[in-house]
Amino acid sequence: MTKRIKAKTSVNDGWVQPKPRKRRKPMTPEQKAAATERLAKARAAKGPAKNTSLHHSLIGLPEEHMLHPDKVKKWIKTQKELASIARSDIRRKIKGAEARLSSHEGYIRQCNTYLRGGDWCDNFYGEHQEKRIAWKTIVPKG
Repeated sequence: MTKRIKAKTSVNDGWVQPKPRKRRKPMTPEQKAAATERLAKARAAKGPAKNTSLHHSLIGLPEEHMLHPDKVKKWIKTQKELASIARSDIRRKIKGAEARLSSHEGYIRQCNTYLRGGDWCDNFYGEHQEKRIAWKTIVPKG
């Protein structure tokens, strides 16, 4: 049996307390007005936001298109909520929860790939994967 050794140290031995932070001096109304003008000027010079996370082929799609990026982002949000529910079902050991979680995570991954690359590669689409894609052959065989 080994003997436990207790360390003997004095409290705050060589330790220095940090300096307190100084509070910011409050701005006068004139300073606030000048700051808001500078900020508005900087925002105007910046220009409109460019969505670089989307593929260039998706930027000009009309709102009513079945795979519009805004719709796909909404589907991703819904699927993340469903995946969270499936995770809690796994912890409660509900049958089929792992398969549902895998399905939701795969759909989320596929939607993100579509937004980055511009190609929909899944057989289903929609908020709950309820609609089926109708595939069309562009170039015939031969």
